Amino acid sequence: MAIVKDNILLQLVRGSLGGQITIYERNGQIIMAKKRGRSKKKPTQKQLEARYRMQAAAAYAKEILKDPELKAYYKSKAGPGQNAYNMAIKDAYNAPEVQQIRFEDTTVVVRAKDEFRVAEVDVRVFDAAGVQLERGKAVLGRNGVDWYYVAGSLPAGGMVVVGAVDLAGNETVREMRLE
Repeated sequence: MAIVKDNILLQLVRGSLGGQITIYERNGQIIMAKKRGRSKKKPTQKQLEARYRMQAAAAYAKEILKDPELKAYYKSKAGPGQNAYNMAIKDAYNAPEVQQIRFEDTTVVVRAKDEFRVAEVDVRVFDAAGVQLERGKAVLGRNGVDWYYVAGSLPAGGMVVVGAVDLAGNETVREMRLE
C-alpha cells in the first residue's frame, strides 16, 4: 500500500487498473494498493460466524439509521473518518458489560457500561428453591452508570439475575447468590 501525495496524474483516478492496482481515497488521502481477489480456501466456522455477525450488525445499522434521533446520537459518537453507520455497526457488534452487582438494604445496585448506551437493566429475584419472586426494570442513577432496583425482599440463599441490554438489543446476563 502506498499513499499518493501531490500527483497530478492520480489526483482524479479511482478504481482498479489492469487487475493489478486499486486506487481509492480514505480520509482525504489517495491510496494505491495491490488488488485483492477472492480467497480460494473454504471459510472456517469462525469466519462464517463473523460474517453472520457482521451481516446482522449491518442490517441493524441500516434499520436504526432511519430514526433521525438515533442517527444523530451515533453521529455524535463518530470520530474522524467515521460516520453514524460505522458507529451503529460497532454498537451492534459489542454487548454491554455488567461490572458490579451490590446490595444496599433491599436495593439492588447494578453497574453496567456499554461503549455507547445501556438501554435498560432487568432484575429478577429468586428464592433458595429457584422460584422467581419478582421481576422489574432498574432505574438509571444520576451518574449514568449505576442502575437501581428496589426489591420487596432479598431472601437468604436466593439469587439475583441481572440482564443489561444496549440500544442494539445485545444482552449480558449476570447472576449473584444472596447470602
